[in-house]
Amino acid sequence: MIASVGESLASVALSIGAVRFNPENPFRWASGYYMPIYNDNRLLLSSYAHRQMIKNGFLDIIDKNCLSFDVVAGVATGGISPATTLADALKLPFLYVRQIAKQHGAKKSIEGKLEEGKRVLVIEDVVSTGGSSVQAVENIRESGGRVDECLVIFSYNFSKAIDAFRRANCNLRPLLTLDELLDVARDEQYLSEKEFLALSEWQSDPFMWGEQNGYPPEITK
Repeated sequence: MIASVGESLASVALSIGAVRFNPENPFRWASGYYMPIYNDNRLLLSSYAHRQMIKNGFLDIIDKNCLSFDVVAGVATGGISPATTLADALKLPFLYVRQIAKQHGAKKSIEGKLEEGKRVLVIEDVVSTGGSSVQAVENIRESGGRVDECLVIFSYNFSKAIDAFRRANCNLRPLLTLDELLDVARDEQYLSEKEFLALSEWQSDPFMWGEQNGYPPEITK
């Protein structure tokens, strides 16, 4: 049986340590929440083969969904490299979106030339709550671009993100989802059955899991 792109990507990510599990000593995410899993897709950047796998996965999504666009945009910083690779493959213009607008010069949040009315495909590396990704979509729209689609290497498929993209009227299309990742991790024995069940329980209510297990969120304004 031929593995899907998501399954192949999960296998690679697990083998190089781009995904780590530790329910006993959870990781503090940038959001301030403690979670039993950590994803670092930047480790995929070091390999030409891995970059091509991601590019080809995105091309497959584009083809299957008949997506049409004029510009490829990466969300800084993790989305910049895969967006550049994809834009080069399609011979299309590229730009990137900053998380925070520059505080000097033109004070831009978008780097690169964006013409009014151009259709923009947004590329992310990982989506958890969806907040920063949706903000990038809105920044492009406010600058005159049209955005209907966001492709992402890995999505946790949390309801917060699904709701955020629905409200933004933007489709989120991942190469790899948490469900696929956990299935591959169990099949390839990166997780025991006990650990798999524990992570499945966390998945059902991820933003309360830390507090329920003695790790209240450390959220700063």
